[in-house]
Amino acid sequence: MVSALTDLPMPGLSGGAVDFARRGGQLRVSFTPRCQLGSWFCHNEGEVPPRITHHDRTIQPRRRALAPADYLNAINTMTAAGIRRVFFTGGEPLLSPAARPVLQGIPTHQPSQYTTTLITNGLTLVKELPWLGDTTLDRVKVSLHYFSDASIAAIAEGKPGDIAKIKAGIEAAIDVIPTVELNLLLQEQNAHEVMDIIAYSRHLGTGLQIIELVDTDHNAGLGGAKIPSVDIASYLRAIATAEQVVTTGTGQGRRVFTVTGSTGPMTIEVIDASLGRHHVGQCTTCPARRKCIEGFWALRLDSAGTLAPCLLRTDLRMDVTPYSDDPAALLSAVSAHLDAFTEGTLR
Repeated sequence: MVSALTDLPMPGLSGGAVDFARRGGQLRVSFTPRCQLGSWFCHNEGEVPPRITHHDRTIQPRRRALAPADYLNAINTMTAAGIRRVFFTGGEPLLSPAARPVLQGIPTHQPSQYTTTLITNGLTLVKELPWLGDTTLDRVKVSLHYFSDASIAAIAEGKPGDIAKIKAGIEAAIDVIPTVELNLLLQEQNAHEVMDIIAYSRHLGTGLQIIELVDTDHNAGLGGAKIPSVDIASYLRAIATAEQVVTTGTGQGRRVFTVTGSTGPMTIEVIDASLGRHHVGQCTTCPARRKCIEGFWALRLDSAGTLAPCLLRTDLRMDVTPYSDDPAALLSAVSAHLDAFTEGTLR
């Protein structure tokens, strides 16, 4: 995908932003910081994680500042200018009143132009599928970090979950959404269920992405030792028909295994920090670099109306609310912000 992007024109963008698009960068759009679960590892796209608010109601995330039209202006502007992957996140995005009008407002597009992915915990997926199926959404990715109610409780600090409801949503979505995928964060609380989740993914024929933990200030020391992916990779290698190691582009390197699922060949990706990561100028002297395994990975547009090129550096946020009705000014400001970030001069 990255090599294909290098030949695409990126009108209106200066050097740094063009480089961002060519590296296969993504736009992560957070509809809300709220979530039914309070998973111990949640970084909440740089916002106050639900776990913290669940424990202390005086600690609240920032107020929502963007209307659906503002989201659509930003998305349409940045996809027209070269962003090729848009992810809708939260918190839990389907809890937001903005989710439906924004997703219904995304224009018809081809995957060669850009793709849209909804990342959800799946708890309300069955209820929301009737209208989701009428959108231009390309993909739903369900976070399946557990395979039992007991594991949900362990990961979400006792918050009730319903694995049967989540599985029902996944299985129903397969008939409605063009592509359904799962993602799994390796941790001590789910180590005993990883093979079950892999088997479930193969049974459904969905793609699966297995992720190593990203340490942040919010989750450090909470969930036990980090679980490396080496044993999982060894297992997948034994059953795979092909393996590809990808170390180009943005973020961490990954191992891509082709395995046989119920409907034919399918892909299981393993994000492996040992394969290295990509950094840019701003990272050279960054005090958070030793904790960072994402590198220059995504633009994050949050519900409070700020856009950041980095997960761990909230001080690098840019306020986009002054440009809500001026796409040209928005594009110019974002381009300048990214230029400064990639050159290491952003303050």
